[in-house]
Amino acid sequence: MSPPPLGALASSYAGRDPAAVRKRIEAMEHLLEGLFTVPLLNRKIGLDVILDLIPIGGDAIGAAMGAWMVWEARNLGMSKLQMARMFGNVGIDFLLGLIPVVGAVPDFLFRSNTRNLKIIKRHLDKHHPSTAVING
Repeated sequence: MSPPPLGALASSYAGRDPAAVRKRIEAMEHLLEGLFTVPLLNRKIGLDVILDLIPIGGDAIGAAMGAWMVWEARNLGMSKLQMARMFGNVGIDFLLGLIPVVGAVPDFLFRSNTRNLKIIKRHLDKHHPSTAVING
């Protein structure tokens, strides 16, 4: 079976419909939290932990990318309380990352983007069940 044409793949990520938003936020969460598996620990890390190696600027970039997920949540019509909780997760992640030298360790454990993805998925599954993906 051949892969879908590039235009079809790109169009599945474009738009404001809930299915496209779900694909974008899942892709962003994977980029930020799950690009590589750490040998021996068998734990995934992503760009968020790698950016922590860049003092202050890396944390700001990671927080901006995490805030983009909250922006997508706003586009879905999520409640202000849900978005405040998500911004809180991004803020905690940012503050933990500011700790010199060891800031990547709490970031490795806290995973704000994964937490935010779960909040968004719960909303999507409740309000837009047609976007649900069955893994198996």
